[in-house]
Amino acid sequence: MNLDSLAILIPVALLLCFFVIAAFLWAVKSDQFEDLERHGQDILFDAEQNSESGEKGLSSENTDGHLKQSD
Repeated sequence: MNLDSLAILIPVALLLCFFVIAAFLWAVKSDQFEDLERHGQDILFDAEQNSESGEKGLSSENTDGHLKQSD
């Protein structure tokens, strides 16, 4: 009885591992892990909202992609 369950669980586990590895390789290939910091800062500092309302703060990006302080 234990061998019957192993005959099912081992192929299921191997398929699951295959799909996880395939998803990870797809994410790396499609540059999902590039520039992680900038997208996190986009949530905190919305450049369009600050420039439209005329508020001082972080409103535009430098040439390196980081936000810079406006006057």
